Amino acid sequence: MEHRLYLIRHGKTEWSASGRHTGYTDIPLTEEGEKQAVAAGEALRSLRGDTTPVTVFASPRQRALRTAELAGLEVAEITEDLAEWDYGDYEGITTEEIRHTVPGWTVWSHPSPGGESAAQVSARADSVLDRVHEALRDIDVLLVGHGHFGRVVVARWLGLDAGSGVHFRLDPAGVTVLGHERGVPQIRQLNVLPG
Repeated sequence: MEHRLYLIRHGKTEWSASGRHTGYTDIPLTEEGEKQAVAAGEALRSLRGDTTPVTVFASPRQRALRTAELAGLEVAEITEDLAEWDYGDYEGITTEEIRHTVPGWTVWSHPSPGGESAAQVSARADSVLDRVHEALRDIDVLLVGHGHFGRVVVARWLGLDAGSGVHFRLDPAGVTVLGHERGVPQIRQLNVLPG
């Protein structure tokens, strides 16, 4: 049986609801985000069934850890490697606000002063995937983390550059399943929303 990689993005926060870039700022889930996290656990169990063991890695941010807890997951390892993209000077600011001074700015195509570059985020995702590939020999793996970083993980799983993450949507509490078809990396399910 082929083992799979599952990703869950944390539930809604005040900043995700308003479009504010949330990297290192450690803010809690909203009440709605907590409900989404519970439902994400139910969606995950529906997708996986209860027959296969899974090892769970999570970002250290409370929004990810609380999502894992409410989804009924036992986290095996908390790692900064799964933290969200560091937006540097753009932390807490919306894309629209940034575009007042940098027209056309996106995290995918422009630098974030004082933060991580796409190449740095890509290297971090590759490091995570190296560990995932090792673990997938024996067990399913689940990553509980963040939107932009999760999208880079999906891109790198497929062998694409980090900027290709722009093509994948990961909503709060969405579940994504990655696997293979005859040895070729594949998105099995993308952004399955709870409820």
